[in-house]
Amino acid sequence: MKKVIFVLSIVSLLLCIGVMIYRGIIFNQQCKGYLKRAADANSIELAEAELRKAIHYCEENGLTSGYTSIFYRTPDEDLGFWFTNLQTSLKELEDLPTNSTSLEKSNMLLKLRETLTDQTGDGTSVTVPTGISRFPYNVGFTIWGWVSFFIAIVSAIFILREDFY
Repeated sequence: MKKVIFVLSIVSLLLCIGVMIYRGIIFNQQCKGYLKRAADANSIELAEAELRKAIHYCEENGLTSGYTSIFYRTPDEDLGFWFTNLQTSLKELEDLPTNSTSLEKSNMLLKLRETLTDQTGDGTSVTVPTGISRFPYNVGFTIWGWVSFFIAIVSAIFILREDFY
């Protein structure tokens, strides 16, 4: 019975990790990728189209307010600020007059790029709150992962103890 519990807890832990990886991939495909494309866009129209897709995904998946953290709140995990920033960027792109000069358009695209990306030691990365792909189930994933891990450790100890005695 101890071995069955051990195996089930390992399977549960691997399933938890797999689901989190899957959610991360989906988020990258349906939101983060479009934010990157908006930041890389060479025209206002293209940037608007890509930013709209990302904002639509956020609205459809409830990524418009709240915090991705579990135990404490930090500004970099504030979905409300991040989402409002995306909406404001889109509004600025939409409000840019069609007869704007190339310099005005270029400045707007530079401003958008600075809003959507961060420069890190590893290069350029898209600005998103940490843990956003697991939101709003961050607490559930944490509990699931830790409980599975704890049960696996305890059952492994019991199995090893049994083998030594």
